Amino acid sequence: MPSARVDAWIWAVRVVKTRSAGTAACKAGHVSVNGDRAKPAQTVKEGDEVRVRLHGVERILIVRQLLAKRVGAPQAALALEDRTPPPLPREERPAVPFRDRGTGRPTKRERRDLEQLRGY
Repeated sequence: MPSARVDAWIWAVRVVKTRSAGTAACKAGHVSVNGDRAKPAQTVKEGDEVRVRLHGVERILIVRQLLAKRVGAPQAALALEDRTPPPLPREERPAVPFRDRGTGRPTKRERRDLEQLRGY
């Protein structure tokens, strides 16, 4: 059964901009194949589930076609099935703490309040 490297595949389907970025994502533990953490040279085959976590968003992709080289966007779209759930509407997202620009570093009390708000 033919297969492709996971770092090359996520680069070929345009999930990451460069192949070295795909390798770095794998080494950092941001890529998993079928629920297991993936090393850069791990192979993927058609039907595998690839999860990639970049910029705080986890994308869930199903391999439909194996690609080893970068291709055009229309062909890359055919090579995967995106099962990533849609993001929450803006009204339902949790509030992000905001500090006014130029107010300096937070005091210890403000830092503790921010951590409590964030749930740390």
